[in-house]
Amino acid sequence: MTLPDASSNPAGADRTFQVDLRGLVDLLSHHLYSSPRVYLRELLQNAVDALTARHTLEPAAPEGAFGIRLYADGSVVRVEDDGVGLTEADVHTFLATIGRSSKRAEQVAEQRGDFIGQFGIGLLSCFLVADEIHVVSRSARTPDAPAVEWRGRGDGSYTLRTLRASARPRPGTTVTLTPRADAGEWTRPTQVRALARHFGSLLRHPVTFSDGTGGTGTAVNPEPAPWARTHPTPGARSRALAAYGEEVFGFTPLDTIELDLPAVGLKGIACVLPQAVPAGRRHGHRVHVKGMLLSEQAEEILPEWAFFVRCVVDAESLRPTASRESLYEDDTLAAVRDALAERLRAWIARAAASDPDLLARFLHAHHLAVKSLAVHDDEILRMLLPWLPFETTDGHTTLDAFARTHRTVLVTANVEEFRQVAAIASAAGLGVVNGGYTYDRELVHRLPEIRPETSVADLDPATLTAHLDPVDRETELAAAAYLARAREALAVFDCDVALRTFQPASAPALLVDSREARHERTRSQLAREQEGGLWGDILGALRQEAPRAQLILNQLNPLVRAAVAIDEPELARTSAEALYGQAALLSRRPLRPAESSLINRSFLDLLAHALRKDH
Repeated sequence: MTLPDASSNPAGADRTFQVDLRGLVDLLSHHLYSSPRVYLRELLQNAVDALTARHTLEPAAPEGAFGIRLYADGSVVRVEDDGVGLTEADVHTFLATIGRSSKRAEQVAEQRGDFIGQFGIGLLSCFLVADEIHVVSRSARTPDAPAVEWRGRGDGSYTLRTLRASARPRPGTTVTLTPRADAGEWTRPTQVRALARHFGSLLRHPVTFSDGTGGTGTAVNPEPAPWARTHPTPGARSRALAAYGEEVFGFTPLDTIELDLPAVGLKGIACVLPQAVPAGRRHGHRVHVKGMLLSEQAEEILPEWAFFVRCVVDAESLRPTASRESLYEDDTLAAVRDALAERLRAWIARAAASDPDLLARFLHAHHLAVKSLAVHDDEILRMLLPWLPFETTDGHTTLDAFARTHRTVLVTANVEEFRQVAAIASAAGLGVVNGGYTYDRELVHRLPEIRPETSVADLDPATLTAHLDPVDRETELAAAAYLARAREALAVFDCDVALRTFQPASAPALLVDSREARHERTRSQLAREQEGGLWGDILGALRQEAPRAQLILNQLNPLVRAAVAIDEPELARTSAEALYGQAALLSRRPLRPAESSLINRSFLDLLAHALRKDH
């Protein structure tokens, strides 16, 4: 590295940054742009902005008078437009100055919002696929000005010369790239055509492509956006929009929702997914800005709860980031997101009011999304809560149907509790809803807002055991010895044992134990083990009087009646352990290591007893 001579640069004198263009291009390719393919989008974008400026100069020009022509034959890629063009001064000012955009020129500053590009670095993306950029341009603002030729190279050098008028008879610009050998993936004729269609299918100016094999070229965007076309009937329009959604996303939409926000010039469609998606999984949406595809993965255009749709939109007023591959988060985007969310709510309300078949198919696939919305949206709650499906002791049913059968609705705190009590509660005539799934418990508790005649309460063990019938005194006394041995065997699990009668008779035992009680017992055990230490003191300070678990044996079950009559102490103990283990398995909660060991041991002990008896 050579330091400048201090005598030629006195202290305090201004200096100019020296730009390593190759390093800057490497930075763009690895950190700004997602792929080298964006070079064609940037060229198309510059051409579109040039056409926009040309129409500003000639507002009386007929629609389609100015266009864009692409050419690729494997050896060159060329983009030609009939836009506003550049003078020699413009080239020196804009093409040779990194970071400055011709769209910032004073003469078009007032139309800046009409342009897609805002950052003036798009042309550098061409260096991702070529070592030289060749530009020939003629200005429409200065008709007498000659055409100019600019050649920029990847080492940071460029040349500029004026040409005869015949070199470019009409105003506009032609950009020609000679691809590098390693860029063939992005510059083959078929790929250039595909990229042009991908990025420019919704552009408002005519775009054609030619590969040099003859003919005048094929149209890249032969039709306007699907929502801008006319259709003979509303049904034909719906089918056409659904067909476009299927073409873009690869699935047949359950329905399509037209989106129209005139304030920001946004139009498009939302396609309702026909199948459920995992909760919280947000799909990317296709966002076009002034017809140019900005992103296929724009999650920020819709709120998180709207994961049941995928959108294609074209907007005028949304701001792209510097890479033009995502949207700038500002007040406009926030307002658009809120407005689109309101359109989705309106569609749900319309389906609920006038299309019950569509609503049923939608809720079958996307009830979780609607539940997440109903938690925070009172209007959706009032409309749809009665029709949402829940897991209950009557099976999977709607709250409306369930509330007709059960005036008092009980709801569990988690899935585990519901599985413990479902069969017993159903036999006892109790109406219990599984509140363990996301949003369910909170929504069930809001049911009285919609159905005032229905009451909702949390299910606790006391509520359930109160519906279990006690056994007569003689049976209780006859089983006292067995129950005492069972309590002794299960004391290690802080579990009490009781004898009751309940349906179904096929259930030998019910284990009533809440997650909170288990956590408290675990904390108490750790406090005892750590007694005297800092951790033990902390756990001891948190200790509460936790309710014990309860193993309720069913006197109606033949196995239980045989067990309580056992006189042999060890066999009685083993049978109690086996009944506890079976009840713990039926609860479907995670087993502690000691419980898994108990289940294995009790099985082997019973097997050994049976073999000894047979022998």
